Amino acid sequence: MARTGSGTLLYRRNIKLDSFLKRNTERAVYERIRAYEPCVVVSASGSINKVYMHVVLSDERVYLTEYPPRALTSACSFRRVRDIELINDLPEFLSGKDREFCQHIRITYLTEKPAAKSRDWLRRLPPAVSPSRRNSHCPTIKHTFEGKEYPAHRNQNENETEEVLMLPPTRSASWPNQESLGLLKVPHPPTQPPSKSPSLYSRSSSSSPSPSDQRLNITETGQVQRRIGSVLSRLLRRDEGNNKEGMEAELHLYAVSQTSRLYLHLQSSWFSFIIRSTLLLDPLYRRRCSISSCYPPDKRLPSISLERTAHLFGQLSAELLQEEIGVESLYLLLQELRTAAHRNVTLRRLFWRSSEVCAFLVQTLEESLHGCQSLSGVYTADQLLLSTLIVQTLAVMFRETEVEPARHILLSAKKGALASRMLNALICDPELQSENPGSLADLELQALLADYLDAACSLLFEMLLLGQEASRCSPADNSLYVGWILRVMQPHPHLLDFISYQAQHVVLVLSDLQESFLSPAQSVLLFQRCRLLLACLQYNSQLAQHLRSNFREEFRFSVKMSYAKEKLPPHYPISQPTLRLIEQILTLHRLSHSNTSALTFE
Repeated sequence: MARTGSGTLLYRRNIKLDSFLKRNTERAVYERIRAYEPCVVVSASGSINKVYMHVVLSDERVYLTEYPPRALTSACSFRRVRDIELINDLPEFLSGKDREFCQHIRITYLTEKPAAKSRDWLRRLPPAVSPSRRNSHCPTIKHTFEGKEYPAHRNQNENETEEVLMLPPTRSASWPNQESLGLLKVPHPPTQPPSKSPSLYSRSSSSSPSPSDQRLNITETGQVQRRIGSVLSRLLRRDEGNNKEGMEAELHLYAVSQTSRLYLHLQSSWFSFIIRSTLLLDPLYRRRCSISSCYPPDKRLPSISLERTAHLFGQLSAELLQEEIGVESLYLLLQELRTAAHRNVTLRRLFWRSSEVCAFLVQTLEESLHGCQSLSGVYTADQLLLSTLIVQTLAVMFRETEVEPARHILLSAKKGALASRMLNALICDPELQSENPGSLADLELQALLADYLDAACSLLFEMLLLGQEASRCSPADNSLYVGWILRVMQPHPHLLDFISYQAQHVVLVLSDLQESFLSPAQSVLLFQRCRLLLACLQYNSQLAQHLRSNFREEFRFSVKMSYAKEKLPPHYPISQPTLRLIEQILTLHRLSHSNTSALTFE
């Protein structure tokens, strides 16, 4: 159900579905599919009502397809998602163990009213075009689940109307007459011009076109007769009368597997999407990812091959791991690695398959930040610059690689030995021990230390996401979950000071002491810090007590939701999720102030 970098699947591999997706989607879309899982689906308008389907999850969208697969359609885009929740209930339509172990996931999103010209475009298609793609809308079909029949209506418009359903090249006995569907002709999408010679910095699938902005590529020959009164057109017209721009809708997914990780994959994918989308609003970040202002996010060059990426990564790794490498050469090579990782998700997957590079970075961080500093008691600019670069590189490697099995294998090996070293290496004393307080050199070191602490919070946030997924694994896998992560760091002499530093900056941002709007990078950092504080309050009693004892008054009187709403621009994708985190933190502090047991908001 989880995809690896080479396109194979981890755990319960569905060969038929995987073959269908590989055959019927563009390479850029297929390579970005993270996971799929069978679920009972209920859509907002009831067009899909308790239907057993496959939920297919990519980096930017949730798709649905029949069970077995025949057509693929978009359920919702992460850019319109407002919340993903795990509902604690017992669905009445399930029975026995399926009802007991069911995970009810509710996705709340904003609908998008289709433009009138889209419907006109459908109507004005010439009747005799020879398309290389064929698309259809499936009428009512019966599927069974636990001995019950549920109507499998297809709800095309309630979510994203620009997506097109896909029809298999052959017709089975269970598939209705094609002519009765009123199939629509969709012209073949224009081909992209050939790209330049690939390099390690080529824009990769991590910068692939958004599936929401283009139709899925389905190859098929033959002609399809177009009818104005098609099922798809009727659904478009029907839902246009019901949906308004910005109206909230819900998609309910009922995962019946006891070991389902769909909720975790959904949350991780959503977090990655809103973080990336928010950061892309920053021109500096776009330049780092080789996304200039003249190229919108949905216009990217095709990725280079896995073989070419592996070759270039191998060359860079060999240079990094050579003996007696100088600090300046090491810094330049790490800059190259970090920049390439920003642009190439395949490289990030290869990083986890190369255990030597990860272990080397952790060891270098230990020596740079703690080994030398412990001798003199004073940080140097070189130490802080190198340490920040290492932590930033590690944080990038975590993004969008949660379904890479090599990552979990490497970090959980020997009871999480490497993960433990990474966690303890990134924690440092946030107080600068300066020989010349107030000097220009001291101010520069303060700024460098602040940059490092920001980067360390981002890496710890990625580790906590990893821990959230591990917490739902088998009890035998007793490492890497959130409680374990916090417990591993607990003996560190500077942990409480490190957490206090992160909490102080949350208070500073959310109080009236800072009046300006937050930049995209500042908003993302606030989101990550809030996730860290919430994890401390929920999963570690010592850290929770520390925060309540030292920041109770600040969160009670200084932090206001009104301030947060003023400083988080509404057009940032990360603003609404951040506001919900802040509200949860404030609720926990209010509960602790009234001596009420804390709630869990996971």
